[in-house]
Amino acid sequence: MSRFPLSKGVYTSLVALLFVNATTHAAEAFSAESPWMLGDWNGQRTQLQEQGYDFSFGYTGEMATLLDAKRSSSHGTEYTGQLNLGAHLDLEKIAGWKDTEAQITVTHRDGRNLSNTSDALDGHLSSVQEVWGRGQTWRLTDFWIKKQFLDQKLDVKVGRFGEGEDFNSFDCDFQNLALCGSQVGNWVGDQWYNWPVSQWAARVKYNLTPEVYTQVGVYEYNPENLERGKGFNLSTEGSKGAIIPAEVVWTPKLGEQKLPGEYRAGYYYSTADAEVISNPVATDHHQGGWIVAKQQLTAHHGDASRGLTGFINATVHDAKTNAVSDMQNIGLVYKGAMDSRPQDEIALGVARINMNNDVLGNRSEEVDAEIYYGIHATNWLTIRPNVQYVRHVGGYKDGENVWVGGIKFNTAF
Repeated sequence: MSRFPLSKGVYTSLVALLFVNATTHAAEAFSAESPWMLGDWNGQRTQLQEQGYDFSFGYTGEMATLLDAKRSSSHGTEYTGQLNLGAHLDLEKIAGWKDTEAQITVTHRDGRNLSNTSDALDGHLSSVQEVWGRGQTWRLTDFWIKKQFLDQKLDVKVGRFGEGEDFNSFDCDFQNLALCGSQVGNWVGDQWYNWPVSQWAARVKYNLTPEVYTQVGVYEYNPENLERGKGFNLSTEGSKGAIIPAEVVWTPKLGEQKLPGEYRAGYYYSTADAEVISNPVATDHHQGGWIVAKQQLTAHHGDASRGLTGFINATVHDAKTNAVSDMQNIGLVYKGAMDSRPQDEIALGVARINMNNDVLGNRSEEVDAEIYYGIHATNWLTIRPNVQYVRHVGGYKDGENVWVGGIKFNTAF
């Protein structure tokens, strides 16, 4: 049985569409210089962008296999993937609405996660395949409109989207979840919903200077949004409260070479009840904070598009309601180390997930590490083979130590 629950007719139509585009526009399709696998549709795609319609079709696939474990002799391999279909609309060009834009994104996740099927990874706090999770199903991931005021200093966004799109945001190039995306959503995931889950939300951002802005948001907390059959749920029935994050962001360009950086500091509070870990009949509220820092440190022989970048993430969470008390990750990414491969990159990251020792007894910390080499195969395809190491799976002091091999790829159709 196919892991992608689409009808035979839909598959036939998709294959036919790909074939027609690939044959009709053979000169552009599959060109390594094109940003899209299927090319520019004989110029129509660029023309649509100029008119305000920017369509995106992408796919992320991740494979993971157990290489070695301290005690377990069983091995296994799993594959999971995500298809995303999107449209970004420049409503100033389309309808004359000044400084207004909108986004619609639909996603589909499918497959299985080695962290859930391997005995050696039983209880894994992170995940060796970050794209898995939140229900393997179709979802309305973005459905929002954004308007700027006061000469573009004030930015207001409303609709359906996730916290991690704007708050505690971070790149998602690593395959291990503890090194990918918004980390608050990974450790307060019972209420903070990252991509691909959406909820009703509003976010207000104000640019204090060209390099500094502050923002605050209100996100509906509705556990029904996680249900497999409610990926397109627009109802507020079942809402339990709201997550309220606030953040200050600094985006400098440092030195003579204007090397880019991004620094974030934020706080979140939930109005919804959460179970107190030490007393399940009592309730309190999630709250915590984060710091994110990413800075390009060098330029490769004077070329600022290449060079070494460092990053640090840290989160802290309230001890009463959260099983994870804090986490940190740190890493380095070097882009264009070889002149023959100027867009390839090599990266190393290490994450520490610290359990709430006061109430969880024999559990302490789990360490997740990954090294990958990113092969820029074409402008529409990047492949990242990787090796991951997990120490003390589940945060148990006598937990497994595991080696995992993986391959992550991103493509844009």
